[in-house]
Amino acid sequence: MTNNLLLKGFEVELFTGRSNGENVGVSVSVTRELPDFATEPDKRNLEYITTPKKDYSQLKQELLIPRRKLREWLSPRQLTIFPGSTLSLGNSKIFERSDPLNPYHQFIEENYGTKVVTASVHINIGINDLVKLFAAIRLIRCEAALFLALSASSPFLDGVPTGVHSQRWLQFPLTPKSVPMFLSHEHYVKWVEQELLTGGMINERHLWTSVRPNGPRRPYQLNRLELRICDLITDPSLLLAITALIELRVLGLLQNPNQLDPLHKSSLNPSELAELSVANDLLAAQSSLDAPLLHWEDGRQIICREWINQLLESVQPLAIDMKMAHLLTPIFRVLKTGNTAMQWLDAFKEINSVQDILQSSILEMEKEELLIAHPEALVG
Repeated sequence: MTNNLLLKGFEVELFTGRSNGENVGVSVSVTRELPDFATEPDKRNLEYITTPKKDYSQLKQELLIPRRKLREWLSPRQLTIFPGSTLSLGNSKIFERSDPLNPYHQFIEENYGTKVVTASVHINIGINDLVKLFAAIRLIRCEAALFLALSASSPFLDGVPTGVHSQRWLQFPLTPKSVPMFLSHEHYVKWVEQELLTGGMINERHLWTSVRPNGPRRPYQLNRLELRICDLITDPSLLLAITALIELRVLGLLQNPNQLDPLHKSSLNPSELAELSVANDLLAAQSSLDAPLLHWEDGRQIICREWINQLLESVQPLAIDMKMAHLLTPIFRVLKTGNTAMQWLDAFKEINSVQDILQSSILEMEKEELLIAHPEALVG
């Protein structure tokens, strides 16, 4: 069945620092010694990109191998990798440039500041047919809030709870401010060219939205859907589960475009669909699984958790046929016990210390990776 799967890859952003939760920016030094990593404008976080794979077991290794290399580099320097998607303990008042001479970094600092200093994971799904690609982009954009809700892991900033589950998504500057529901590749190309002409975008990458087309030469040559909305997901099994659910939705769309393409199935017009998706994203950022969302089919209200359960039920026959059902198990666990943000906020009610929660989560992340690498440690 692997041949029937789509290519998938990840862009993973990470924060580094001390085990007490203090962010320490080392991206410049890391990238000099580890070619798999790249800097971000702020040196407190860095990024790695996985090689696209169809097989989920290979994807898991693609996720973990760079993290192991990074840990080996960090460990003798008494540094580690952080969970979470914001500067949980701060300082969000200052921007720590990784390259003071880079004009693009200058633009980022002057226009956005530390609003963009976040960690996340971008999920890329390979689709070469442009008609199918834009149909998939429409569907996943209309359901992006569900994937944010499963991944939410940024309830803290500067040492305090922000009152939301994904502070990252609420602070990150969506650019341009209004992005249409793309009707076709031609529509997308004309829109990007116009935005570049008027200065709404400074380059073809300057499209910061929940879902966007991606490829070797944007906007003209495209080969994948990029879901950008998810907070950092440190559990590789959960990340693969969310990816599997997205892939199953896309595969279902490819089999039944008239049933799953919002252009054909929704009673809302494209402008209303675009507004609905943005509103749902914001609601999911605020209260994730408990958010009251609006369904893209007809605008009816539905609780996020219930919508995800309905999606899981709808993809089950295809998941069984594709031998992917087991991959979805971690999502059921999140629906039962809550996402990272919900668990952290519950813990904060008890111990009232963001630092203690972050420290505990750092140790838990390290332990989980050790057990994945050495499962025999579970024995006894």
